[in-house]
Amino acid sequence: MPWPLIKVIPKNTKFGFVRFSKPFAIISVILCIASLALVFTKGLNLGIDFKGGTVVEALWTQPINTEAARNKIEALGLRDVQVQNFQNPNQVMVRFLAPDGADPSATVDRVKQTLRADMPEVTFPRVEVVGPSISDEFATNSLIALAVAIGLVVLYIWTRFELQMGFGSIVALAHDVILTLGFMSLTQLEFSLTTIAAILTIIGYSMNDTVVVFDRMRENMRKYKKMPLGQIIDLSTNETLSRTIITALTTLLALLGLTVVGGESLSVFTIVMIFGVVIGTYSSIYVAAPVLIVWPPDRFKKVGVGAVAEDRP
Repeated sequence: MPWPLIKVIPKNTKFGFVRFSKPFAIISVILCIASLALVFTKGLNLGIDFKGGTVVEALWTQPINTEAARNKIEALGLRDVQVQNFQNPNQVMVRFLAPDGADPSATVDRVKQTLRADMPEVTFPRVEVVGPSISDEFATNSLIALAVAIGLVVLYIWTRFELQMGFGSIVALAHDVILTLGFMSLTQLEFSLTTIAAILTIIGYSMNDTVVVFDRMRENMRKYKKMPLGQIIDLSTNETLSRTIITALTTLLALLGLTVVGGESLSVFTIVMIFGVVIGTYSSIYVAAPVLIVWPPDRFKKVGVGAVAEDRP
């Protein structure tokens, strides 16, 4: 039995997407510029994976005063001390940078002793120490992974479709990544290896939507040889719209479930993914395809890209 909400989504829509491509293009450009400005001015909240340091997870049998714990740890002479509740009031996450030249193991022992002084029943489920050289390696490998993923996706689109469609996919891909980074800078969500995984997933999701629209567009170009490009874009987008909406809704439902029950460890991943799914769906409709209006395929350069045609299906 089909899900009731699917019946509500119309199958044969006739929205004029091309008509609003210019204002949405202006909005997208403004958002991208604002995102880049945020990243370069406010910066990203780099996690321990990229800037190094130590994370100590502490668990008590009763709620802990995070401000008092922070003051005691700062008194040890540590740098960039962060103490915040993690999952429940009895559990805190302590992050810090050890002084230059200090023994990481000895520094962790000092922190544990400080936290154990008032409440001896504390336990430490997790301790992570990432040195500067390891964090630099993480950052380098992450950039390489992103570059390779983007390069392979672009190569696939470029070889499967026309040059102009390949360029449209590149613009949509850059749009999604830039806005995601801007969102993370604005919200100061922790940028870690988990975030890199989320961005790579967003790239795949966005390209999947773009491929579906472009594939239908290519079919309609062959089927309606005299139809102007603007009308083909509208027709193709409308024909794939129900699939796009259903895919986005089911993905969002899964992500919302992970956000609720996945705990702190998955919250950043799911929040970034939810934002990415929304942006990726938008870019496949109002970024990738409308780029062809600016740079049309070769056979449309002579006949124009108008949205009116006599052989409308």
